[in-house]
Amino acid sequence: MIDLYTAATPNGHKASIALEELALPYEVHALSFDKQEQKAPAFLRINPNGRIPAIVDRANDDFAVFESGAILIYLAEKTGQLLPSDAKGRSRALQWLMFQMGGVGPMQGQANVFFRYFPEKLQGAIDRYQHETRRLYEVLDSRLGEAEYLAGDYSIADIATFPWVRVHDWAGVSVEGLVHLQRWIAAIDARPAVQRGLQVPQRASEASVVKTAQTMLIR
Repeated sequence: MIDLYTAATPNGHKASIALEELALPYEVHALSFDKQEQKAPAFLRINPNGRIPAIVDRANDDFAVFESGAILIYLAEKTGQLLPSDAKGRSRALQWLMFQMGGVGPMQGQANVFFRYFPEKLQGAIDRYQHETRRLYEVLDSRLGEAEYLAGDYSIADIATFPWVRVHDWAGVSVEGLVHLQRWIAAIDARPAVQRGLQVPQRASEASVVKTAQTMLIR
C-alpha cells in the first residue's frame, strides 16, 4: 500500500495519475494549504521541503519519497512499467521528464503567478514567462510531430508534462497552431486512468487546480 500525500495541483496529479496507471493500491491523504498542513512537523518528516506530492511505500519499510519526478521514477522502477529498460529508451524518457521538471513546470508556474495572482500587474514578467512557456510548448510540439508520445511510448515523461499543459489557459498561454501537442493532450486526457487520477484528492475546477498550485509557489 502507498500513502499519497497530495492536493489538487498539477504536481499532485502526476503522482495520482501514475498510481492509477500502474494499478497500485494507495490511500489518499489530502493536505490543506489554507491550514498549512504541508508545514506540519509530521509531514516535514516525510518531505522536509514542505511541498506536495509525497508518498510513503508501506511495503518497502515505510520508505518516503518526495519531489514529483522522483516519485514517478520510483513507482516506474517499482513496477517495471512506464519507463523503458534499455539504456537509450530510459535516457530518452528521463530527458523529457527533466525537461518538464526544469522547464515547463517552473516557467508555466511563474506565468500563472504573474498572470493571475501577483498583486501588481508586471507586464514584463508576464510576457517573459508566457513567451518562454509557449516556446517550451513549441519544443514539445516538434517532438510530438516525430513520435506519438514524448519518449516514443507512453511513459512517466507524458504523465509529468500533461497535468501542466492541460491548464495552459490559466497561464494565459495558447496552444493554437500546435497540432501535435493538441493531439497529444486529447489522447492522454481520454485515458481512463488519467481521468481517475485527475479526480484525486477530489473533483476540482480548472481554476481551483491552478490557484492551489500558485498558492504553493507564492508561499
